[in-house]
Amino acid sequence: MRVAAAVFSVLALGAVGCHKQAKQAYSPPPPPSVYAGGRAPSGSRQGGVVPQPVVPPPSMKGRPDTVEEGLASWYGPPYHNRKGADGTVYDENAMTAAHKTLPMGSMVRVTNLSNGQSVVVRITDRGPFVRGRIIDLSLAAAKATGVYRAGVAKVRVEAYLPATRPGADPGGRWCVQIGAFLAAEDAIQLKNDLIRRYATAKVIEFAGPTGYWVRINPQLPDKSHADQIVSSIHVPDAEPYLIRTD
Repeated sequence: MRVAAAVFSVLALGAVGCHKQAKQAYSPPPPPSVYAGGRAPSGSRQGGVVPQPVVPPPSMKGRPDTVEEGLASWYGPPYHNRKGADGTVYDENAMTAAHKTLPMGSMVRVTNLSNGQSVVVRITDRGPFVRGRIIDLSLAAAKATGVYRAGVAKVRVEAYLPATRPGADPGGRWCVQIGAFLAAEDAIQLKNDLIRRYATAKVIEFAGPTGYWVRINPQLPDKSHADQIVSSIHVPDAEPYLIRTD
């Protein structure tokens, strides 16, 4: 799927009326009622917790699969006891974290570079959706690393990836998320325009604690097609994010 490089240059200022992204210390929006891949995982029940396939946990021995450095933040209320992107209930007192692109179930060693404190967390959610931040820690993990009081800190993230689920795409499933909008009308306008431009994609709009969001699920949900969409979106004050959905 090829996308035009300037698809939103005229649309955004006049028709969409975008607002600046809400700036909060920790703000991953919840997953929409329809999963980012366009369907609920197998075995899900309306309003219930999604049973997860049994996957061998990653080994924390040897060299990590990926290493990155950047800013970490944390999230707690109002997300405590709400369902995360992997279908499990988020517990702010557990050692978990949100990341935009690491596979669900990845084990990650997070080290606060200002004090050397580190903790091992499991990726169970998506976020943070704030420019420049690479990981959102649970409340417990933030306290264990000294990120809690600071709110934001520079960290090193060493990830150990889980084994691929049987039948899963080894390259992952990807989508694009755009927002946050202060007004629902702006998100709906953008969604309607995207539906016209990406006739083969599934486009959804949903509300989160930080505003209103739009997601594009490409017909071919590989990283290459999602990257093309990200590079084509030019909506002032609305950040596009590349998101892994599995």
